[in-house]
Amino acid sequence: MKKLHAAAALCVLLGACAERPASAAAPAAAPAPDAAALLDAAIAGDHRSPEEKARDAWRHPKETLTFFGVEPGMSVVEIWPGGGWYTKILAPYLKNGGGVYNAAQRDPASSARAAEAVQNFKDAYADATLYGDINVTVLGDGFDVAPAGTADVVLTFRNVHNWTSAGQAEANFKAFFRALKPGGVLGVVEHRANEGAPEDPASGYVRESTVKALAEGAGFEFVEASEINANPKDTKDHPYGVWTLPPVRRSSQSPGQEAPNFDRAKYDAIGESDRMTLKFVKPKS
Repeated sequence: MKKLHAAAALCVLLGACAERPASAAAPAAAPAPDAAALLDAAIAGDHRSPEEKARDAWRHPKETLTFFGVEPGMSVVEIWPGGGWYTKILAPYLKNGGGVYNAAQRDPASSARAAEAVQNFKDAYADATLYGDINVTVLGDGFDVAPAGTADVVLTFRNVHNWTSAGQAEANFKAFFRALKPGGVLGVVEHRANEGAPEDPASGYVRESTVKALAEGAGFEFVEASEINANPKDTKDHPYGVWTLPPVRRSSQSPGQEAPNFDRAKYDAIGESDRMTLKFVKPKS
């Protein structure tokens, strides 16, 4: 009799267990953003003007950022973004991928012109729904372009000639090194001088060997070069340096003034400058 009661109790217990609803399955993890699709969307976006998109043929943003290994979830620093040609690609790309975009500017306290440029940049990219929350930092003595050891990638496009002519290049490359995580990448695009020619920073052209020496002097290791942004038509002997070519198209010593009878078609046919594209890494140890 006791065995029957025990068996009955077991049946009731098992039945109750069977009737309990199974615990809810854990929600599936959200798929990681498709990096290529996010980059394509940023490049194709309506926030970029037709004139900006026309320069893709010369600046190759997708190929360049892919070569440097920029991923949408990274912390990226762009040095001296100027009017923001790359900002319009990088900021939405990183915003939609969960990354961070840092724009390292001139010190606004250094001059009224610098202050105006920084404020104009902030105003132009204030739409957080499109660009995310941009961190505007400063490149210069006493400042960090990003907190030390936090950046995955530091990028600079066509700026090195300004720093060599001003005697700031060594300090700036050290600032890039300081900002990067161990294993982080420095990507440099710059107007390329011929190795055998005298180097004149006022021309806007810099030798690859000069950039490599600056980077390696700051502690970087050279990884790879790409010809993504090369232009073999560029003879690099123009009357007003690289600024003779598009997009600046200077035809006189005075910017903004057109010289009569200047052979503009000759330089327009060359297109934009021949550019080096160099990838460096901060050693992991």
